[in-house]
Formats: sequence, structure tokens, C-alpha cells
Amino acid sequence: MYAIGERINGMFKAVREAIQAQDPEPIHDLAKQQLAAGANCLDVNVGPAAADPLAAMEWLVKAVREVTDAPLAIDTTKPDVMSKGLELAGPGSVINSTKGQQDQLDIFIPMAVEHNASLIALTIDENGIPRDANGRGEIALRVVAAAMEKGLDPDRLMIDGVILPVNVAQSTPNHVLETIRNIKVLSDPPPKTVLGLSNVSQGTQLRELLNRTYLVMALAAGLDAAILDVLDTELMDAMIASEVLLNKAVYADDFLKAYRA
Repeated sequence: MYAIGERINGMFKAVREAIQAQDPEPIHDLAKQQLAAGANCLDVNVGPAAADPLAAMEWLVKAVREVTDAPLAIDTTKPDVMSKGLELAGPGSVINSTKGQQDQLDIFIPMAVEHNASLIALTIDENGIPRDANGRGEIALRVVAAAMEKGLDPDRLMIDGVILPVNVAQSTPNHVLETIRNIKVLSDPPPKTVLGLSNVSQGTQLRELLNRTYLVMALAAGLDAAILDVLDTELMDAMIASEVLLNKAVYADDFLKAYRA
């Protein structure tokens, strides 16, 4: 599974304070810790940390680039901030994200092509989040068609089934699992599937348990990538063990150590 580390986000107090003080050390530490824990890519989101999101994103990406050339997921809804982030991050980055409505697809798909980036597309449109897997699948199909029309390779398209907190929408986790399975037959080759995993447990008491359990369920349904807390060792262990059991990784007695190496 392609693991996108979620921690470089201005919603977290330490990151917010680092951005406001322009102190790169906490950002350096988070980047290195997440990569050591098994992240393949680092999400970069200024959140509400700055009055000038463009300048904050420029500073934040540059700070990360001081310690790693790993792929970055530029996380913003603002096209100008996204463009600057991708320019600084370089090829192989990820646009996180666009909604599956035409006006946004017309902006962000060409941007992905221009910057040789992957694109996360949410199964949300002008009518909001669909109630079931069929509605999500209809949006995903429109996204795939738009990507093909505009020259974005399906291998660089990631569809997010949009998980909601289980304590407010208990039927959603099952709908999203069905969506993941359905996306595999939309095209040949199919787009990738991705989840913002931590959303499933937002506002609950046993967040770690819910995140770990749902990740295993989603992997069994065919999930390709997730934005998650790679610093949760038990979560990552569950992911690694699942890939072994699903025959996506070679078994060895020290498979946990082998993955992290």
C-alpha cells in the first residue's frame, strides 16, 4: 500500500506553531520520523496556520525539501497554492485533492498533467457526498472519463470514496468498501483507490482501534493508498501484515523489519 503520512498539517499545534514562527526543525523532524516509519509520501498542508496560505505553503515545502526528496502530497483547495506547491515539490507529487465536479476537474487534471503529478479525486460533486456506493461510483466514472479526455494516465489517478466518521454515519464505511471494489472495474487499467483513513474515527473514543480495523478491511477490499498516521506503529504493523496475508508482499519471519528497511 502507498502510505501518505498525514502529520505535516497546520491543524496540528506543533506544525501550526512552526509555520507561524518559520522554525523548520519541527518540520524536519516530522518528515524524517514519518519516512522512517514507512511513509512513501508526505502530505503537506498549511491548514489554518497562516493569513497568507501561498507564502506559508512555499515556506513549508521548502522546509521539507531541506531534508528529503520523497514525494509530497500538496494538500490545499486553492489552485494558486497548489500550483506553487507542485512547482517546488517537483515531479512525482500528488494533488490532494479535487472534487468530482467539472469546474474543479477542469483546473486540477491539467495541472496534474503539467506537473507530472498524481491526482486524488473525491467522490463529491455539486450535490455533496452520495449516500451509497452507486452514487460514488457514478462520480468516479465521470472523473475517469475526464482524466482520459485530458491525458492523465489512470495510474496517476486516485479515487477517494470519502469516508465519514462512524459515529455520525455508521453505514458509510460499508458503502466505501463497496466503492473501492467497484472502482477496480471502471477502466483498464483501473484508477487507484485512496482513503483519508483517520476520518473514519473522527470524534470517537477508540480512534486507534477503529483506524487499524478499518484499514485492514479496506486493504482486503482492494485499497491501494491511504493518508494516515504512519507514526502509529500498530496501525502500520497491521497494514504490513495484511499485505503479507493478501499475497502482496513476500513472507519472511522478520517481515515487519524487512518492510521498514
